[in-house]
Amino acid sequence: MTPADPKSPRATTSRPFRWLTGILTGVLLAMLVIGTALWAFTGFGLFEFSRMLRGGQVHISVDQPTLIHQIRALQRLETVGYTMDKIISGERENPILPRLLAGDRLLLVVHGEVIAGMDLSKLQPSDVVVSGRSVSIHLPPAEIFTTRLDNAKTRVYSRDTGLFSTADPNLEGEVRQEAERQLQAAALQDGILKTADKNARQTLTSMLTGLGFRNVEIR
Repeated sequence: MTPADPKSPRATTSRPFRWLTGILTGVLLAMLVIGTALWAFTGFGLFEFSRMLRGGQVHISVDQPTLIHQIRALQRLETVGYTMDKIISGERENPILPRLLAGDRLLLVVHGEVIAGMDLSKLQPSDVVVSGRSVSIHLPPAEIFTTRLDNAKTRVYSRDTGLFSTADPNLEGEVRQEAERQLQAAALQDGILKTADKNARQTLTSMLTGLGFRNVEIR
């Protein structure tokens, strides 16, 4: 029997196949070794490692500086809005003449909104403690960001001026300021800051869990 010619087409095509098989085998063995090591030291399984290679959302290497940067990037985290519709009155009185002759009274229908949340740019390095897959964060207090009236829905309901007086151009502005003050006071009384704090904690807990932390403590 004549021995096979090493230069035959069959011998030529088998060499690249063995070379490719060797590379694939080496890659699989490397992944197995890495996955076993990660599982042994961190509990991070091979399946999760493969998900990470495919672009999944599993993260475990989040150190303190990186985590602080990610949280600070949220900056003014608005977590709750409070709206109110109300009629606010304001008036000017003459110390001598009665209101019928020299008074000025204004009724303003106002629609306003109070936005509250947490300014996470105030977070300090000492407020974040990372230990493996556990994290503890001390948050700044919730605060009111804005109190504003909706000019499109705020209007003068009525205005009465005395027979010998003209409308005070500053009265409406003063009534608007009083409306903002009352709006903010009502929001505080209804616990807007408590709600803002609760919502911020829930948002950050979801974020940190998504980053791979198993134990999250928000203080």
